[in-house]
Amino acid sequence: MKARPVKKLDPARSLGENAARIVQVRLDEMTAFAPRALAGKTKSQHDMRIAAKRLRYALEGTGFVFGRPADTARRRARDLQDILGEIHDCDVMLPRVREHAKRLQQRDASAVRAKAGRAPDLDPRLAARAPHRTAYRGLDVLAVYLEARRELLEDRFVDFWRRHEQTGTWVRLQRAVDGHLQRARDARRAAKAAERARRRAEAAERAARQAEAQAEQARLDRERAAERSSRPLHAPDTNR
Repeated sequence: MKARPVKKLDPARSLGENAARIVQVRLDEMTAFAPRALAGKTKSQHDMRIAAKRLRYALEGTGFVFGRPADTARRRARDLQDILGEIHDCDVMLPRVREHAKRLQQRDASAVRAKAGRAPDLDPRLAARAPHRTAYRGLDVLAVYLEARRELLEDRFVDFWRRHEQTGTWVRLQRAVDGHLQRARDARRAAKAAERARRRAEAAERAARQAEAQAEQARLDRERAAERSSRPLHAPDTNR
């Protein structure tokens, strides 16, 4: 099963925020398989096992960020992986056991037919002495055991999942992750607001300095104008 991509990962952001995004996707991925897995769909149970493993690995590396809810969820994801893994083992073994028994029976059928030779009918005693008769009888017993054990494990899986839904194992992890993401968003908004406030303050300071410079220039201009107006007029030249 291909893993869901994790969006909005950013190396410039904190480990906690990136970890929260990873865990959020892995948790959503695992729980999405629950309805069909609980209904006994073999492929969904197999996919859910892989998703539980991915969630567990994510929490092993980053669970310290989210505290106790992550530690509990990590252990429960491991337990879920184990139960579904045992179910998967039964699913793998049952067809192999039955196929092997079928091959042995086919060999025995050929051997019994050969022993019958040119007889017009088959003597049942020949089948009772088939070469592999004890082997495939044992395989039949093993198949019954595997099938019964799979049913038991599936009941255990359903009980396990329902119990941890009721106790809120996955909900508490989701809340811890959501809380971390919300705090990260709030921190970014606060940082952006502080940056905007800093820029406005700098702009106001520049405007104040400019106004001060203009006022100083106006004062100097007034002083020069007053100085020129206070100078005496020169007397006319009478020697011409």
